[in-house]
Amino acid sequence: MITLEATQRTGTPEALRAQEMIPAVYYGAGKDAVSIAIPAKAFAKVYKEAGETTAVTLTIGGEKISTIIHDLQHNHITGEVTHVDFLIIDMKKEIEVAVPLEFVGEAEAEKNGLGNAVKALHEVHVSALPANLPHSIEVDISGLATLEDQIHVKDIKLPHGVTMVTDGDEVIVSMAAFVEEKEEAPVLDLDAIEVEKKGKTEDEE
Repeated sequence: MITLEATQRTGTPEALRAQEMIPAVYYGAGKDAVSIAIPAKAFAKVYKEAGETTAVTLTIGGEKISTIIHDLQHNHITGEVTHVDFLIIDMKKEIEVAVPLEFVGEAEAEKNGLGNAVKALHEVHVSALPANLPHSIEVDISGLATLEDQIHVKDIKLPHGVTMVTDGDEVIVSMAAFVEEKEEAPVLDLDAIEVEKKGKTEDEE
């Protein structure tokens, strides 16, 4: 079980960030949004482990709330997390989430110089009880041996208790032939030619 201690939010977002706290809210299950604050360092560790698919138990005082990380806001310059939304979940009810794909291996066709593996999907939607949701789903591309080979959503092996929601016929990875770069013919600078001609004419005069 992944847990994260939170406190009721007091003070401005700027004051919280100065204390290495992140403004956040939790909502869902028919409840209004509640403003909280979470420690930045602890959240970074939790997010690395849970991502946006694994359940996170918020502890606020003596209360424990089952959630998933639903949305993040970042500072567009520094990239640091500036706000977090937690969605309340029922651990006994299935939920649908987008799970990132983790590509492993090297396509045989790439090794043999035939082409590049082109990744068309980077996440798929699945449904499962919160406790069964995977952090990511592994896709082994080493079996792609020819330019005609593809990996479809239906080829993915899912963990027990997880149901695929994304259309099984969607292509995840396909091969594309290497394209040889052709040397471009030099572009004539007509203005330079005109200037050169003009210069020669003036010298002749």
